[in-house]
Amino acid sequence: MLKTYRGCCHCGAVTFEADLDLTQPSYRCNCSICRRTRFWPAVARDGGFRLLSGESELTKYLFNRRVNEHWFCRRCGVRAFGIGTDTPIGRMYGVNLGCLDDVSDEELARIPITHVDGLNERWTQAPAFFAHL
Repeated sequence: MLKTYRGCCHCGAVTFEADLDLTQPSYRCNCSICRRTRFWPAVARDGGFRLLSGESELTKYLFNRRVNEHWFCRRCGVRAFGIGTDTPIGRMYGVNLGCLDDVSDEELARIPITHVDGLNERWTQAPAFFAHL
């Protein structure tokens, strides 16, 4: 069931709200950027993410095919969200679950996780090893 959550980067300069269903899978990926930043996103559909403050504090990073947007706070470096522009569901927002203000550790522990092998662009398969993700 969709619920609106609020969140922010570490320093609080970037704030947002997102409509998320935390009974649906979240994702852990082994691609080069997700592995290095430990990004753990839940999916917000287009229209289900609202940036509340800090637009001027954001910096965008594009790599590889330059199709997905990785947004970071330029003050604290936290990646609060990303925008998927080349996904099976169209445009979507990957919201960093670690940035949500109003979700308990107990709720986080119950969120299902789907592991994906982004390193080898096998988006429908788990990598051979994923416990470290």
